[in-house]
Amino acid sequence: MTPEEAREKAGTRVDGARDTLLELGRALHADPETAFEEYRAAERVGALLGGAGFTVKTGVYGLDTAVEATFGSGDLRVVVCAEYDALPGLGHACGHNIISAAGVGAALGLAEVADELGLTVVLLGTPAEEHGGGKVLMLEAGAWDEATLSLMVHPMPGHDISGRAFTAQAVDRFRVTYSGAAAHAAAAPSQGVNAADAATVAQVGIGLLRQQLPDDVRLSANVVRAGEATNIIPAESVMEAEVRGYDLDTLENVKKRMLACFEAGAIASGCDWVHEETEPRYENVVQEPALAELWDENLRRTGRTIRPREGSGGGSTDMGNVSHYLPSIHPTIAVLGASAAPHTTGFAEAAGTAEGDEAALDAARALAWTVIGAASDPGTREDLLERQDHRSPYRKERHRSEGQC
Repeated sequence: MTPEEAREKAGTRVDGARDTLLELGRALHADPETAFEEYRAAERVGALLGGAGFTVKTGVYGLDTAVEATFGSGDLRVVVCAEYDALPGLGHACGHNIISAAGVGAALGLAEVADELGLTVVLLGTPAEEHGGGKVLMLEAGAWDEATLSLMVHPMPGHDISGRAFTAQAVDRFRVTYSGAAAHAAAAPSQGVNAADAATVAQVGIGLLRQQLPDDVRLSANVVRAGEATNIIPAESVMEAEVRGYDLDTLENVKKRMLACFEAGAIASGCDWVHEETEPRYENVVQEPALAELWDENLRRTGRTIRPREGSGGGSTDMGNVSHYLPSIHPTIAVLGASAAPHTTGFAEAAGTAEGDEAALDAARALAWTVIGAASDPGTREDLLERQDHRSPYRKERHRSEGQC
């Protein structure tokens, strides 16, 4: 089978599944479920692929709402990711309903040519991308250990850009807890050790630190709790914090400086303090050049136009961790006509429109055709398989750090 014949066969399968795919995307959009609670979404994805001849398992890799659907037995094992978690209070304001429809569509298209191209097609339903790091947990459980390559797509407003142009920041999220001593603020203030003061000093230090940081680094901190009454010096305060950067070395360095600000709050107030990870660290996205080039080529085949990226972007995804482990891409697909930014009510509305539907279908074709291009080119195929042969299983341990003064 020539690449042209394979693309035609896969594209015909996607076209034939149009109504089914759009029904899936619309059902997810109308029934949003948040991180680790995506039971109905996982059932919908699994049922659709099970009905198409895939071997489907749910509750895999230690996560109740993870799905693994497999078709074929070829040596080139491609993992297509489908996210389906929504945002609390905003629904599918990041368009994960489009991601699922596109991923499932790509898997259906690839199943049509799996035997001819020597593919094993795997659709992984990956929970908790917005918060919780579902892909990191699945990586640690071995979900990608036997994979050759992995890919997914994310909807965005505006226009289509090159797969190589999309970047995402690494992010490290953690919680800081200060412990002091309660006292009556009027009768015995000298007996108190004010944990709220520690949080205040930390926030001032973080604010001043921002002036000395690279422009593409982001620091955020939020006071979750710092007292219950005005006449009581609080014995405890809790802050949630995160640091983002476009490479891991920068992130690690900036996190140390941010932690110094939290330590300063403890020293100034006399409190003890601890910090602990609240979810797995998301790594920055690494786009595999050969796959990104194929994506661009095939996105144009759908009739779309690629234009230069505007702005520096931002945001983070646990697909970054996958991309550090094996050849991967995480390009974007434009919801044409949408102008609202992701994580807003405006983009949630756009994700449920006819333009969102077309984005899902075009992305499904481009994803499938990208894999066909990689599988059909002898040099690319050999390189991917050789890299897989030399890759060790993913067994990175999650680290929870603590500090005290």
